Amino acid sequence: MLDIAGPAQVHHPPFRPTAPALRPPRPGTWRIAVPPALLMLVLGLWGLEREGALWADEAVTYDMASRTVPEIWRTLGSADAVHGLYYLLMHGVFTVWEPGLVPMRLPSVLAMCATAAGVAAIGRQLAGPRAGLLAGLLLPMLPMVQKYAQEGRSYALVCACVTWGTWLLLRRRWAAYAAVMLFACLLHEFAVLVLVAHGVTLWLGARARSLPQADGLLPALPRGWRIAAAVVVLGLAPLIGVSITQSQQVDWIAFPSDPDLILIALGAALARLSLRSPALAAVAPVAVPILVLPTALLLAVSLFDPLFVSRYVLSYAVGAALLLGAVLDRHWSRALVLATAAASVVALVGHGPQQRTPAGRSDNVGRVAAAIAAASEPGDGVLFSPHRRRSSILVHPSSVRGLTDVSLAASPRASDTLFGAELPPDRIRARMLAADRIVAIQDHWGKPVDPFPEERVKREVLAAEFTLQEERSVGRVRIGIYLRNAPDGEPNTRPNTGPDSTP
Repeated sequence: MLDIAGPAQVHHPPFRPTAPALRPPRPGTWRIAVPPALLMLVLGLWGLEREGALWADEAVTYDMASRTVPEIWRTLGSADAVHGLYYLLMHGVFTVWEPGLVPMRLPSVLAMCATAAGVAAIGRQLAGPRAGLLAGLLLPMLPMVQKYAQEGRSYALVCACVTWGTWLLLRRRWAAYAAVMLFACLLHEFAVLVLVAHGVTLWLGARARSLPQADGLLPALPRGWRIAAAVVVLGLAPLIGVSITQSQQVDWIAFPSDPDLILIALGAALARLSLRSPALAAVAPVAVPILVLPTALLLAVSLFDPLFVSRYVLSYAVGAALLLGAVLDRHWSRALVLATAAASVVALVGHGPQQRTPAGRSDNVGRVAAAIAAASEPGDGVLFSPHRRRSSILVHPSSVRGLTDVSLAASPRASDTLFGAELPPDRIRARMLAADRIVAIQDHWGKPVDPFPEERVKREVLAAEFTLQEERSVGRVRIGIYLRNAPDGEPNTRPNTGPDSTP
């Protein structure tokens, strides 16, 4: 009998997350995990040295790892305690391997290999072997993953710990979970935000199993996880206490940039679509909280105290890869696979080579150091404003040989600081006024200015007593040549008004 009333309305049941899988790992897990790790290794080693270029934070890593353990420990008392464990680890690497770009960056490559393997293992456990393999292979193709896999900073190591911490969460191995997550948080304290994501995952699992205690948040969380989370927080507390006293180090952070906001919007859209799809009910309770919550919490805090930098919550890539792998698995077809592979190759060919050149980072301390040397003359003064711009010469000290650093009281290593100890404001003023020509390395116009008296006097003296003759932009800084005004207040020469000049 023909139905002439029209197509029946299909009503999908509302999304209800399923409980995260708790079964033992299936045989063959490592066969699924190894191919993503090998892909990540190939992409990570490709162009690893980046033509010898370092950016500012890597220069700090290189300098700190080259110091002795007592020197590192003394420096952490005044600065960068949040990265202290990472610096100690890298000091160990430099002890057994001659310092260089490869030994500095290789731990990040290997950490991202472990991350890719972990994503594949989690995806297999939650949605099957094909979903796990796809998720693991997609992770290395993400541009931000390739970027931080090749940086001498802690973010790739944190990502690996968070990934395997998530795997241990699903296995209910609470002692190992506590150890791995504490290690992640000591590498970078914002990893503690992933604990919130894990708590939500467990709560969603309890609701999916209709446990009586799931109506309340704390009762729904397993006792083992509550103890593990408490251990992590208590173990992290001393570091948080020290880092609060060093909060001036992040005064440079502004409101999230447009690319960051676009990335956040894309993540939110992926999360929303995933939550509305019953086909992703097994993966979403694990992946969506990792994708969304650390980013959302840090962004919320940044509305009052700017702290958001996307690399601080890089674990969002793990959640994104898990969801994308599950989507591809759910809608598997030869056409979709070919289209995804083609898009990945196009993105890799279009973006990959440039990312592995000096231009692939926001700055290049070697280029800045060379520009300082080119702009200066013997006997000139050199001024870093803010003083953290001295990072440009940490690994290129010869670029300022023969110059007078007019604000420096003691070198970074001698003063147990990251960028050197500054003179008091009155001494900075006197030394600036004693110079006829100053090469100033400053942030770009529009960036937040440091409110400290030492930095304020630099700006005031340059504005009142010197005339900008020439200025050029080099990466994230501007390098200006300033001439001392004549006694009558007139400039010694007219400022350069060429295209590279910024008054």
